[in-house]
This record gives sequence, structure tokens and C-alpha cells, in this order.
Amino acid sequence: MNIGLWILQVLLALVFLAHGWMMVAPPPEIAAQMNANMPRWFSLFIGVAELAAFVGLILPGITRILPFLVAWAAIGCALVVGSATVFHTIRGEYSSAAITFVLFLLSAGLAYGRSRIRPILPRHAP
Repeated sequence: MNIGLWILQVLLALVFLAHGWMMVAPPPEIAAQMNANMPRWFSLFIGVAELAAFVGLILPGITRILPFLVAWAAIGCALVVGSATVFHTIRGEYSSAAITFVLFLLSAGLAYGRSRIRPILPRHAP
């Protein structure tokens, strides 16, 4: 179970890294499209939040310093992609809504797995 949760953590972290980077530093043709749909400050906010999610999903687990933050990061990810699911559904973008819904389920599953089933143990003081 621990190996499966680690694989899920890494995969979700990579998804949030890729999407967060695209939101922070988009290619010019995508930037024009994004700026037409939402304010630039909001795209930057989402991008920085997703880059922070990348760090939060990986770093506390690897260092075992405050490892409970992995579950909190997964909860934050679930909130972001849950909101994105609603956003895309309202706009009629059902394929994007389906993808974000799957990411919501994976994030919620990781949050539950790391908080209840197989939490990462903190590093013990010498």
C-alpha cells in the first residue's frame, strides 16, 4: 500500500508541477487564450498554488519532516481540482471537467490514504 501511495504522490506531484508551470510561464499562444478567459493575476495564483502543491506532495514525505503536510497538500489539491471541475462543467467543457474530476478522486484518495491508512512516520530525534 505504501508503494502505491508513493506512486500516486509522485504522479500527482508531476501533474501539478506541469500544470502550475504552464500557468506561471505559458507559451505566448496559450497566454493569449488564458488571458481572454480569466485575469492574469488569477492564473498566476493558481500556478503558484499548484507549484506549492508539487513541493507539498513530495518534500515532507521524502524528508519525513512534518510528513502530515502530505495529506494536507493532497486536501488542497482536491479543493483546487474540485473547483476546476465545477468551473469546467459550468462552461460546458466536459472533457476538461472529466479530467479534473479524476484528479479530484486521486487527490482525495491520497489524502485519505496518507492520513488514515498509511501515514508517513516522522523522523525520530536521535
